[in-house]
Amino acid sequence: MHYIDKTITLMCNIKSIMMENLSLKEKVISELENLISQSTPNRENSQKLKNLHVAILKKYYNASDVSIDYHRKRVAMDIIMDDSVYDPKKVNTYLPTLHANLLFQNLNDFLKSCLDKDHKSLAFYASLIRAFTNKEVSLMAV
Repeated sequence: MHYIDKTITLMCNIKSIMMENLSLKEKVISELENLISQSTPNRENSQKLKNLHVAILKKYYNASDVSIDYHRKRVAMDIIMDDSVYDPKKVNTYLPTLHANLLFQNLNDFLKSCLDKDHKSLAFYASLIRAFTNKEVSLMAV
């Protein structure tokens, strides 16, 4: 009987940790979506907010160079095709890239669709929130 009680307690603790992680994930994604919503209605965005848009696109598309034409509703970028060629110990003069020119109807929706909702991206998104809003988003390692 004692063994069953410990097992149930352990399962409840695991469920609680999983719920905390889920709520943390939702909180980070929600904060970033709010930041995107605040930054997209204005055509005359500051350079800082334009950098936010570029950072989101670079992360999502694994792009080395991103340029957003807000007036024509276009994104031009060079997408890195093979990460295995990259060597952080030397200057990389050649990385295989694919130039892409994407059109978007609504920048707000486009940027939100570029948010990866995996756990690997949470730290990156939390750092964006911290950099662009001066808000701290605490991440708990489990």
